[in-house]
Amino acid sequence: MTHSISLRRFKSTLVAAVLFGLTFACSTQAETLWVRAGKLIDVERGRVLENQAIRIDGERIVAVADHKNDPSGRWVDWSGYTVLPGLMDMHTHLVGSIMSSEIAAPLYSSAAEDVLKGVENARRTLRAGFTTVRDVGCYRAFTDVALRNAIDGGIVDGPRMFVAGAYITVSGGGGEVTGFAPDVVVPEEMRRGVANSEIEIRQRVRELIGGGATFIKVIATGAVLTAGTTPGAAEYSEAEIRAAVDEAAQYGIFVTAHAHGAEGIKRAVRAGVRSVEHASYLDDEGIALMKKHGTWLVADIYNGDYIAETGRRDHWSEEIMRKNDETTQQQRDGFAKAVKAGVRIAFGTDSGVYPHGDNARQFAYMVRYGLTPMDAIRSATLGSAQLLAKERELGSISAGKLADLIAVEGDPLLDIDKLRQVRGVIKAGRQIRLD
Repeated sequence: MTHSISLRRFKSTLVAAVLFGLTFACSTQAETLWVRAGKLIDVERGRVLENQAIRIDGERIVAVADHKNDPSGRWVDWSGYTVLPGLMDMHTHLVGSIMSSEIAAPLYSSAAEDVLKGVENARRTLRAGFTTVRDVGCYRAFTDVALRNAIDGGIVDGPRMFVAGAYITVSGGGGEVTGFAPDVVVPEEMRRGVANSEIEIRQRVRELIGGGATFIKVIATGAVLTAGTTPGAAEYSEAEIRAAVDEAAQYGIFVTAHAHGAEGIKRAVRAGVRSVEHASYLDDEGIALMKKHGTWLVADIYNGDYIAETGRRDHWSEEIMRKNDETTQQQRDGFAKAVKAGVRIAFGTDSGVYPHGDNARQFAYMVRYGLTPMDAIRSATLGSAQLLAKERELGSISAGKLADLIAVEGDPLLDIDKLRQVRGVIKAGRQIRLD
């Protein structure tokens, strides 16, 4: 009796294994996708390949080779386009509405409304060819985490998101909702990252990571767009920033620093942050420190023009307009010096100040201020992947990496603005946009 039951179990297990194997083989074959690229930009070797065939199995690239014939399977014909890795923006704000003249705007919508607005912002960003972003903070804690989870779960379309959870900032600092009368109480959900000592900073880092943050954003100086703060003024000491870096490192997580002022930049670099955002008053000493420590520069050098034009048209406050005028050219000059010195550059635009989906407008500014077109493209592909420490997964069209591809008209190495004319997007092997 026992032998008979064991034999039946063996046969059942064998049949199940065979069926599983057949099902797996069929599903694997069904998931194979071929992409024919008229031109392919190889950001790893700095070259352009012609007439390439890219094989994608499931989410990943399996092979890239000269196109000689058409194997069986599904094909995407991008033979009339230039094909690049999916673009990456390391400084976005997808959740909520874009910047306006109304200082109370963050209080006008609920957390749910902010996330729903983020759904549309994420869709626009992805369709513009940006398949990965670093979302560098939101006023309502963890709304970025909710959007990220919805994208990862396939509920909505959007770029792959790395999220901060909330800003770590001093009371009344660059990461606060400010500009109100002293007796106005800002909701606690908008102050989850407020920390005024090393002990409080460590606590906030743990709370944000526990809530789903995948990196930490420290507001090291005042901000252009935060009322009552001074961009050049340091708001955290070097020891306080280092507390965030050390605490995050225990979880294998990096810290980035919002830092306009020269002293704040240097404190952040010495404290060990992974990247510096904005860097409006970056000086020669700061550049040398960034080069020495391998710190990445993420500078939103298009943004000043948008603020100047839109702010004057829509009557933004005199304070914000003055601070923008004082920092815009200074930031661009520092960026040009950093490029010349060999500082590591990653692409970041501060989308959310300007409308989402026009992220690629900044490429022309980066070329104007010192990058070659190839290096500008690298900053938004392989360079950004390296900043995230995800270069084994992202950043180039190579076997084994996630299949993030875009197609553009023309040659962006001759006219970098061609990157604003995206005609096809594939994210992790899934076709998002085929015009």
